[in-house]
Amino acid sequence: MTDQKTEQLEEMPADWQRALAVVAHPDDLEYGCAAAIAGWTDQGREVAYLLATRGEAGIDGIAPAECAPLREREQRASAAVVGVSVVEFLDHKDGVVEYGTGLRRDIAAAIRRHRPELVITLNHRDTWGGTAWNTPDHRAVGRATLDAAADAGNRWIFPELISEQGLEPWDGVRWVAVAGSTSPTHAVDAGPGLERSVASLLEHRMYIEGLTEQDPQEYCRTFLTRMAEMAAPRFGGRPAVTFELFGR
Repeated sequence: MTDQKTEQLEEMPADWQRALAVVAHPDDLEYGCAAAIAGWTDQGREVAYLLATRGEAGIDGIAPAECAPLREREQRASAAVVGVSVVEFLDHKDGVVEYGTGLRRDIAAAIRRHRPELVITLNHRDTWGGTAWNTPDHRAVGRATLDAAADAGNRWIFPELISEQGLEPWDGVRWVAVAGSTSPTHAVDAGPGLERSVASLLEHRMYIEGLTEQDPQEYCRTFLTRMAEMAAPRFGGRPAVTFELFGR
């Protein structure tokens, strides 16, 4: 039996043009995934971001009403660094996102609007590798995204998306890629986009300064470099961004 932790990772599919990344909070994509996105946009691919919340509960010393627009600005600036200009927010409440039909409908609507071939989300499982408990928001949004990828193609699920918003079904999602999975199957070379991924994470300066006393530049570079290098032994020695890829 092959050891899943040493099995070589496959290259991510390259025969697509549009992707939609769906996560819970500002900064979720920047903690590891942005290097892949930078490489994709450099190749002329289109990537849009959809965030379930504005991350308003993420900084202890800043009240949500003040924090939400601050974190939105940081996220838009962060996305621009890696070539992403479309950033949308669903305004679910940070910290108490609930899995259910409402969340699935909102994500399915975005999939119908953007018509991606690739959908990206974050670890939807209970833990990070069995050692740290995952947040309810990550679990809810990840699971809802996996379900919404199918919902978007079925005209009889959420028919109001057609009657009220004019959003016809989109059955063109070919893959859902889960970042931050402890069971990755595929990877993208992080090298071409690594420097911009560091700059992208650094745009979340207010959040990072509330998270650590370490120098923000050093913190971002050390974290992202270490994560990319951890994947290298399973990707031909190349630092990488890993994904668990689900085909449809």
